[in-house]
Amino acid sequence: MTGIGGGVELGAQAARSRALAVLRVRSRALAVALLPAAVAVILLAGGSTGHLVGGGWDAARWAVSVLALLVLAATAAVALVVARARPAVTPTVAVAEESAPDLYRMVRDLADRLDVPAPSAIALTPDCDSWLEDRTHPAHGPPPARDHDDLSDPVGPARRRSAAAPVLVIGSPFLWWMRVGELRAVLAPVVAGTGPAAHPDIAAARRFIRGLDAAVAATSTDGRGPLARAARGGIGGVSRLLLRGCRVHAAEMERGVAAAAAERAQAVDYGLRIVAQEQVGLAYAGWDRLLTRVALPAWRMGRWPSRLDVGVVAALTELSRRDRLAEGFASRLGERPACDLLEEPGLMDEAVSLLAARLFHGGPAETGPDWAPVGWEEYPEEVVDRAWRTDAARLHRVLDTLGVRRAAEGAAPGTDGPTLSRVLDHLTTTPAEAPVPTRDPAADADTGATPDTGATPGTAHHAAPGTGTATPDDQATSDPQAATASDPQAATAPDAQAATTPDPQPFTTPDDQPADAPAAPGSADHSDDGNGTEDDDDDLAGTTPRGAALAAGLSAQLAREEARTQALASGTAPPPPGTTTGPAATGTALWDDRALPLLPLQPPRTGREILTAHITAMVCCAAMDTAGATPGLDWLDGPTLLVDGARRADLALHVRSLVETGDPAPLRAWLSDLGVRPEKPVRLV
Repeated sequence: MTGIGGGVELGAQAARSRALAVLRVRSRALAVALLPAAVAVILLAGGSTGHLVGGGWDAARWAVSVLALLVLAATAAVALVVARARPAVTPTVAVAEESAPDLYRMVRDLADRLDVPAPSAIALTPDCDSWLEDRTHPAHGPPPARDHDDLSDPVGPARRRSAAAPVLVIGSPFLWWMRVGELRAVLAPVVAGTGPAAHPDIAAARRFIRGLDAAVAATSTDGRGPLARAARGGIGGVSRLLLRGCRVHAAEMERGVAAAAAERAQAVDYGLRIVAQEQVGLAYAGWDRLLTRVALPAWRMGRWPSRLDVGVVAALTELSRRDRLAEGFASRLGERPACDLLEEPGLMDEAVSLLAARLFHGGPAETGPDWAPVGWEEYPEEVVDRAWRTDAARLHRVLDTLGVRRAAEGAAPGTDGPTLSRVLDHLTTTPAEAPVPTRDPAADADTGATPDTGATPGTAHHAAPGTGTATPDDQATSDPQAATASDPQAATAPDAQAATTPDPQPFTTPDDQPADAPAAPGSADHSDDGNGTEDDDDDLAGTTPRGAALAAGLSAQLAREEARTQALASGTAPPPPGTTTGPAATGTALWDDRALPLLPLQPPRTGREILTAHITAMVCCAAMDTAGATPGLDWLDGPTLLVDGARRADLALHVRSLVETGDPAPLRAWLSDLGVRPEKPVRLV
C-alpha cells in the first residue's frame, strides 16, 4: 500500500505542477495585456507630478494611453468570448437515479472504496469507452439538485465539491456484454479520476483549456462583415496562440491524472481488471462489426434497429460459437449481466440505439414514417429483403436509361419484366469487347505504386453513409431520364458530402468470414492502393465497358437520391436532442446536430463496388422468387442469403467474375445448381 500510495502521490504532484504551468501561461498572457496600461499609468503619474514634462512626454502619454485602451478592449473581448463560449459536450443518454438505482449504488460504493468524490451523474454513450466529463460550465445549465441520497459522500470534502463533480459516461456495449464484476473493475480507474479532478488547480487549468478550445470553435465561423471577420480572426488567433503555449503542459497534466487514478484503482478488483480488459476489446470488435455490417444497411433503408446492444451480445455469442479460442467467453453468460443494474434496460437500449443512428448516420431525432424502429426478428423482411429489391429496382431503372431491351427478340410472352437474364445478357462481353484497362504497369513502376488487382466484394464492408439505398418514396420520385450513364466519366461518384473517415479495422476470425463470402448489398469494401486511398481514375478499373457505364449510372442515381434525401431532411427542424425517450434523455443540446453524422462510419464506395452490390441484390431477388431462398441476418456479416435454411457464402466470387471479365458462365452454373430461373421476372419494390 505504501508503494501504491507513493505512486498516487507522485502522479497527483506531477498533474498539479503541470496545472500550475498552464495557469502561469494564463497569468503571463494577462500580464502582457496589462503591460501597456501599467506604462500609461506611469507616464500619467509622472506628468501629474511634474517629473515627465515636455512635448515628447505628452505625445508618449497619448500614444501609450490609446494603445493601452485598445489592448484592454481586445483583452476584454477575448476574455468575454472565452468565458461565454460553450465547451463541447458529448451526446449521451442521461441515466436518472430512479431508473438505475443499483448502478448508482455500485458507483457510490466504488467511490467510497477509492476515497474519491463520486460522479455527479451517470450517462450512456453509444461507444466502447468510458470517461469523466465536466459539465459545470454555466452554459450547461444549473447543476442538479442535491439531496441526502446524493452520490457523493455526505461528509467531508467530497460533499463540498459534489456540485462540481464530473459526469460518469459509460459505453452502453459494456453494460450489455460485461458482467457486473467486470464492469466494476473497468470503471474503477475512471471513477478514481474524480479525485484529481476535484483539486482546485487542476480544475482551473481544465476550465481554462476548455474555454480556449470553445473560443477557437466559436470564432471559426465566418462573420457577416469584414469587421466581424477581422474580430473573429483576431480572437481566434489569440486563443490558438494560448492553446499552443498550454499544449505540452495540458498533455502532461492529463497523463499525471491518469497515472494517479490508475495507481489508486489497483487496490480495487485488480485481478478481475485483467479479465475485464479482454472483454473491452471483444465488445469493441462486436460493436464495430454490428454497426458497419448490420446497422448501416438498416439506417440506409430508413429503419433503425432498436436493440443494438442486444445485437452486440448476439454477435459476440456467435463469435464465441465459431471461434474455438472464445469457448471460455460463453461460460460467462451464466453470470449476471451489467444491464441488470438498469430498471428498464429495453427502453435504455432503445434510446442509445436512436442516438447511435444519429451520430453514425445522421438520422432524425425521433421516429416517423421514413425513420421507424425495427426489431431483430423483423430485420430480414424489413431491411434485407427490402434493400435487395430496392437495389434491383434501381439497377433496372438505370438499364432503362441505357436503352437496354427488357427481353430478347423472340422471347416468350410475359418475360419482358425485370429479369436477371436482362442483366446477365447486358454485361456479357463478346470477344470483340475488352475490359476497361487498369493502370499502366510501367507507370506504376515509375511511381512505386502497386497495380490495382481489384477488391474481393465478399470480404469488404466499407460503404459511404451518404450513398445509401433510397426508400420506396424516394424511388417513386426519382427521374430515370436524368441519369448520365452513357458516359462513365460524366457520372459522378457517390455524394461528395459523404464522409471519408475510415472506420477501425473490424474484428475477424479465420472461420467467420470466408474468402468468398457474399457482400451484403449496400455494404461493400473500400479497396485501396496500400496507402489507404484510391485514385478516382481507378474507380472503374478492371471492369468491362458495359459494366463501367452501368456502374457510373448507378453512382449518379445514388448521388441524386442522397441529395434529394438531404434536401428533404434540411426542410424539417427536428426537436433538440435533449428530448426524453422513455426514462432517458439525450443529455444536452450543446452539440451541433446540423453537422450530422458526427462520427461517419465509412468512406464512399467505388463504382465497381456499387455495381457488384446491385448485381448481388438482383441475384438474391431471383433466388428468393424462383428457388425458394429467403433473406437472413448474420450477426457478424450482416444481410445474407439462406437456401434451405443454410447460408450461401459462394456467390461473391461468381458475381466478381461477371463484373470484371464479363463472363457469366460461373454465375449461370451457380444459378442452375440452386434451381434459379433467371428468365423469370422478379418482384421489385
